[in-house]
Amino acid sequence: MPFQILTAREAADLVSDGDTVVTDGFIGSCFPEELAIGLEERFQETGAPRDLTLVYCAGQGDAKSRGLNHLGHEGLLRRVIGGHWNLVPRIQALAVENKVEAYNLPQGVMCHMLRDIAAGRPGTLTHVGLKTFIDPRLGGGKLNDRTHEDLIDLMPINGKDYLFYKTFPIQIAFLRGTYADENGNVTMQHEGLTVSMLSAAQAVRNSGGKVIVQVQQIVKAGTLDPRLVKIPGIYVDAIVVASKPEHHMQTFGTHYNPSFTGDVTIPLHRVAPLKFDERKIICRRAAMEIKKGSIVNLGIGLPEGIGTVANELGLSDNFILTVEAGTIGGVPQSGLDFGCSINPEAIIDQANQFDSYHGGGLDLAFLGLAEVDQSGNINVSKFGTRIPGAGGFIDITQNASTVVFCGTMTAKGLNISTRNGALQIEQEGSVMKFVTQVQQITFSAEYAIERGQRVLYITERAVFGLTPDGLELLEIAPGIDLEKDVVRQMAFKPKIGSVKLMDAWLFNE
Repeated sequence: MPFQILTAREAADLVSDGDTVVTDGFIGSCFPEELAIGLEERFQETGAPRDLTLVYCAGQGDAKSRGLNHLGHEGLLRRVIGGHWNLVPRIQALAVENKVEAYNLPQGVMCHMLRDIAAGRPGTLTHVGLKTFIDPRLGGGKLNDRTHEDLIDLMPINGKDYLFYKTFPIQIAFLRGTYADENGNVTMQHEGLTVSMLSAAQAVRNSGGKVIVQVQQIVKAGTLDPRLVKIPGIYVDAIVVASKPEHHMQTFGTHYNPSFTGDVTIPLHRVAPLKFDERKIICRRAAMEIKKGSIVNLGIGLPEGIGTVANELGLSDNFILTVEAGTIGGVPQSGLDFGCSINPEAIIDQANQFDSYHGGGLDLAFLGLAEVDQSGNINVSKFGTRIPGAGGFIDITQNASTVVFCGTMTAKGLNISTRNGALQIEQEGSVMKFVTQVQQITFSAEYAIERGQRVLYITERAVFGLTPDGLELLEIAPGIDLEKDVVRQMAFKPKIGSVKLMDAWLFNE
């Protein structure tokens, strides 16, 4: 065999002090949980390896203890370059406490950086990130005071600004597949995604590093369909067979759902409906923006429910839902299953998905609304000492033709009721989301105006649109008092012209 068969603990011994390590996965999908546990056990037993640089594109964790949270130990990590931080609170704590150098880069750009590392290019040149906190003029993606090195350069070309993300060698890859054969070829037929496995393997191999892959089982050479091989054996140095089923779940929420992989197709009427609350009202109103034939992205958080609501409304055949993780078609899932879709029509690598997104392939994108200011800028990436990170938010919102931000008007304690197609605020949330100035610019309203994007901000009680002069109130819910329930819940006064009533059916259970 051209590769080693190791336990996870033995594979951890291949990692040296100061190495750069890339992991792949999307929340829990495709994440090599057993390899992460093995590395954690080695560090706890021996204090080695130390001072690693961790690189990952999508968030990989359960917001508690699984995934990359296994690596959240002081001394194990020196630097972290990640696309999304909200699911890795143990690593996030190290960044907040200035115990690691910490960067947040756009998820899609990071996928492309892996391909550029594999190809030996000096960096990734793109417009993505301009005029956000990624832009070196606004911080360069640095997350704390300990982080000084500039990873991004501003580069004018032919009178236009671009960002140049510098590439670097990577010594170790922790990856995952379904089966490996005796030649090291790895398939992913039971995985709900393929994410960036091939790109990461090629990047590490061409950096002179070692590629370690976790699988369910090793099978005889020649028995795997070559069309299903996602990581060819020429890139693989070691295989680890997962010792426990819980270390190789399809997602962190599901052991195995064959409808995520296309092995079966389930009737969509069996998809459970969303419960009726303020989130469902927002999802219903957002779904009204979908036009027949649209190619649509659903972001993490509240927008996850739009696919389910569209299915309830019988709209699923009218458009194509996509998720940045790589699924096209079907019904995107939520929670720990987010990234996977029921009955997908295609599953492609996320770098290819972001190729389409960056080039303008999205007609419509639905993203979360955590904090919005009077200019229309959005922050979803930093709140005081909490660092959720951007994930694919910047890649998506800077490039879709229409962007719809979805979120409640206020947070923490909001309680509503509905009656006869009207909305009543029973208790107002204690946190105001519409602020004078956002803490960090994850979406640049100025850049959106320059590009001519259509931008909406949908809440349970009001709908706003972006104008060159800031936010304009477009719609208000029946039963809502404009002054008390809208204007007083904002730190600024929006433009108010001709305001329509939101449709009454949105508020009927």
